[in-house]
Amino acid sequence: MGILDKVKSFLPKRKEPELKNNVPNEKEHIRKTFGKYCNANHGTTDGKLCGKCTAVLSTVLIKINRCPYGIGKPICEECETQCFGERFTKDFLEIMKGGQKKMLLSHPLMTIKHKLAGLGAEYARMQRDKKSTDKQKEEAERVKAKFANATRSPKTKSKKRKKK
Repeated sequence: MGILDKVKSFLPKRKEPELKNNVPNEKEHIRKTFGKYCNANHGTTDGKLCGKCTAVLSTVLIKINRCPYGIGKPICEECETQCFGERFTKDFLEIMKGGQKKMLLSHPLMTIKHKLAGLGAEYARMQRDKKSTDKQKEEAERVKAKFANATRSPKTKSKKRKKK
């Protein structure tokens, strides 16, 4: 047993990263943002919603429960797969953008955490795209190498035949 093994035995064991359930936080943020937006633009009070906002919110909450990404989902504003349909997605994004300033004033920590989660989703997407382009480049190089080997082998055979 070497010195490194002795030192490692004294160090605390590393925990596996836990997968957090982001869905309840996402729902709470969406509800509050909808309330702020509707109060400012549709004349409602105390976080109550008008009929249109209620319809959009109920559709969004149902679709979040059915999200294909599960509990590790990115925030809906940054998601590549819009689950709500074209009309509801447009309305949802409009409401979320419209309520951002009011949310920043009334719930600053929640808004900052939400924005950081969005940046994390952006970073993860960027890393994934980088890996996929790297894989595509490697595959292209393999194909070129195979093609180069396939074109060389008949020439070398024909040269050998001519020498005999």
